Amino acid sequence: MTKIKADPEEPEAQAEGGSEERTYEELLVNLNPIAQPLASRRLTRKLYKCIKKAVKQKQIRRGVKEVQKFVNKGEKGIMVLAGDTLPIEVYCHLPVMCEEQNLPYVYIPSKTDLGAATGSKRPTCVIMVKPHEEYQETYDKCLEEVQALPTPL
Repeated sequence: MTKIKADPEEPEAQAEGGSEERTYEELLVNLNPIAQPLASRRLTRKLYKCIKKAVKQKQIRRGVKEVQKFVNKGEKGIMVLAGDTLPIEVYCHLPVMCEEQNLPYVYIPSKTDLGAATGSKRPTCVIMVKPHEEYQETYDKCLEEVQALPTPL
């Protein structure tokens, strides 16, 4: 039994195919049935910018366990959930917690893009962005648009 070396041309072809950005419409195909309210393309971009600014100031909470802990402690912020996370049971309790605490929350189409916005290669299913004076204007615009979205039934 000998090892077969991989063809050196194949990884390059895969890397080129994987580096293409998928459009917003292509990302919508993989959404969960509970992904409501869903951010528009424009709001999604604004949220990514706000997340990137928050990462620089270390004002984000990342991951289900950390976000849940700080929501229970009463921390305020915008919760951004990835709409393509499976299984749904991983984070389906978070919107209920947000509604009880009167926290705004919104779904975006891709956990990969959400992780990339935080500067991580690892996909992230939930992030909470906390307010900070360095990016307060961007945060307020995002907060206003998220609160304007229709709430699910």
